Amino acid sequence: MPKPSRHSVARRLLPALLLSSLSLIASAAAPLVKSQPGYYRLAVGSFEITALSDGVLKLEPTKLLQGRSSEQIVQDLAAVHLKEPVETSMNAYLINTGAKLVLIDTGGGPGMGADGGKLLSSLKNAGYAPEQVDEIYITHMHGDHLGNLSRDGQPNFPNATVRADKADAAYWLDEATAAAAPENKRGFFKAAQDALAPYVKAGKFKPFEGATELVPGVHAVARHGHTPGHSSYLVENGGQKLEVIGDMIHVGAVQFPHPEVVIGFDNDSKLAAADRKQAFDTAVKDGRYVAAAHLSFPGIGRINAEGSGYRWVPVNYAPVR
Repeated sequence: MPKPSRHSVARRLLPALLLSSLSLIASAAAPLVKSQPGYYRLAVGSFEITALSDGVLKLEPTKLLQGRSSEQIVQDLAAVHLKEPVETSMNAYLINTGAKLVLIDTGGGPGMGADGGKLLSSLKNAGYAPEQVDEIYITHMHGDHLGNLSRDGQPNFPNATVRADKADAAYWLDEATAAAAPENKRGFFKAAQDALAPYVKAGKFKPFEGATELVPGVHAVARHGHTPGHSSYLVENGGQKLEVIGDMIHVGAVQFPHPEVVIGFDNDSKLAAADRKQAFDTAVKDGRYVAAAHLSFPGIGRINAEGSGYRWVPVNYAPVR
């Protein structure tokens, strides 16, 4: 029998090869589930900073922001290719000092809907377990910052001590203040009280007062405009600085170029605007990193002065070495 030529073999195999290739193409074209890793690392001196995503919430800036017309806000959003509702990140930050593991804020948890409640999985994906967290510092007691503290009356971080400014604790945890609040705001009080209850019961909630060093290299900074005890946290090591600013900004597309614009959630809008200007001016001057709860994940960058406002410069990606 004559030996088949290479060309005849190829002709026989070609249909099978084509079918196989088409199968792979069809498989590759299948829609994929949209997902992000949920954590990002940055070094500040010898400290490891890990940004953790709790997911997103949707905001309508034209309804919430004050000091700029709806038409102008729509234009500000369009300038960066956004429109309402704006998907707004919920970010938390894990500080590994080498001696302590400190979590700043915890996101909103399941109470924020299907797009929230990702923090615990982000923490685990980053290589840490909730039981390892030593301390939790809350910028303020709105539900989208302490929503993952506990679940069904049990602490999610059983070995952690929780700390927040005394003025915020006095306001949000006071039953008389909660009872006197407008009905549409009482849920804010209940969320704070429920989230903190297991830590209060265990003697693991320890408020502080004003500017103070909480662990070596991490200082609380009084920024009391957004809530009565709203605080930022300054992380400093090896000649580098990072300030976790909580809710001093919500909609970067509007409030960086127009820092006078405030949000309806501010307890004292005049003081909140002054806090923002002071923090941003300091960041411009010394080049510190800024980490914000509601800027697009990971929410870390630097701030430049631009005109009568500011420009956000997101952190440049680099692996931690």
